[in-house]
Amino acid sequence: MEHKKSSDNHSIIPHSLTIPADLIAARKLVYDKCHYKYTEPLMEAESAEYGACTFELNGRAVRFRVAKITPTKTGQFVTIWKRNQKGPIQPYDLSDPVDLFIISTRKDNHFGQFIFPKTVLCAHDIVAGNGKGGKRGIRVYPPWDETTSRQAQKTQQWQLDFFLEIPDNKPIDFARSGMLLQ
Repeated sequence: MEHKKSSDNHSIIPHSLTIPADLIAARKLVYDKCHYKYTEPLMEAESAEYGACTFELNGRAVRFRVAKITPTKTGQFVTIWKRNQKGPIQPYDLSDPVDLFIISTRKDNHFGQFIFPKTVLCAHDIVAGNGKGGKRGIRVYPPWDETTSRQAQKTQQWQLDFFLEIPDNKPIDFARSGMLLQ
């Protein structure tokens, strides 16, 4: 485990006592055991309710979020936007200095992370391409969520290709972790 300071110039708040519990758990259960190198997270003042922070993991720029369970729909919701210099929020763009979006999910005894490369999110019109398209928030469907609508099933199918389960009752698939974080 190696820590270094990040040089990201996002609007940040001090990280003392604000690092999301899911990120602390992932570092302990996966990143440290795999000897991944990561920087200390820089907490983002906006989207703090989603544990928004930035850090580097094995030299790759990460945007981290914690998804939330919503009362009426299957899956979990998470915001993934940036604020432009003029004020309005907008989707991330393929040209932004981000490599991975890591979305942490939890329900009851289930825990895991979606580890999405920026290019994959662009292919699914979540990250904008050349300022066109993109979304400011998405719903994620971990394997323990039973989807019923055709659209949710289709979304869950491609999302699960980028999911790392972090179980508490069986071994973690470190080979999969390495593949997703390469």
